[in-house]
Amino acid sequence: MAESIETSAFAVVLLDIEGTTTPVDFVFEVLFPYARARVRDFLAGHPTDAREEIAGLREENRKDIERGLNPPVIVDSSRDALLDSLTAYAHWLIEQDRKSTPLKSLQGKIWEAGYRAGELRAQVFEDVPRAFRRWRDEQKEICIYSSGSVLAQRLLFAHTESGDLTWMIDEYFDTNIGAKMESESYLRIAAKCERNPAGIIFISDVTVELDAARAAGFQTLLAVRPGNRPQPNAFLYVAIHSFDELFDQTEDSNIL
Repeated sequence: MAESIETSAFAVVLLDIEGTTTPVDFVFEVLFPYARARVRDFLAGHPTDAREEIAGLREENRKDIERGLNPPVIVDSSRDALLDSLTAYAHWLIEQDRKSTPLKSLQGKIWEAGYRAGELRAQVFEDVPRAFRRWRDEQKEICIYSSGSVLAQRLLFAHTESGDLTWMIDEYFDTNIGAKMESESYLRIAAKCERNPAGIIFISDVTVELDAARAAGFQTLLAVRPGNRPQPNAFLYVAIHSFDELFDQTEDSNIL
């Protein structure tokens, strides 16, 4: 059965991005295609900046070959061959929706260039800035946990259609802390926040992530937003359609 949530009982709000603060369509229809189309040009123009990502992709490619997954093979017989094969492998990972740390880091750097050029503007649901301000007023910490790199997370919240929201966010976590489906990742986050797991609430649109957070002792909520995929065992979680549902409805809903 789904749990009830006592909102006064948590000191930290840990938020997923895709499908929780940000529409799924923005991620899949804008961000991913933008990065995919620019992988080769970025690698060609920024070989030093992308050195760690290239090394990480090489290692991941080697492991995929060993596992018999038949990925595009990275070859370095020439500069063009290396660029072509790195690009093909990155595209393959994107198509797999792989939560690859070097891929996510590479995407973040490509998006950084897009935000700086004014070609990207991030979307968040309309209740997000309002909720952030309310949580800050209540002296709650706001943290983000996403498969996207910390750089990508900061960029998204710094360039939203509602303005820069980063001043309200205390901490960011990505797959360097651990996979989102592993309970140990949430224990590490609690330790980083110097909080008891029971004092943290995690809000996500993915029930397997909520399973892991709950196993670590976190409070949990299922985000049900437009465009989100149906989730298995959703009945086990309290569902919200807006962060406004977590606040006293007698408050002024126009607080910004």
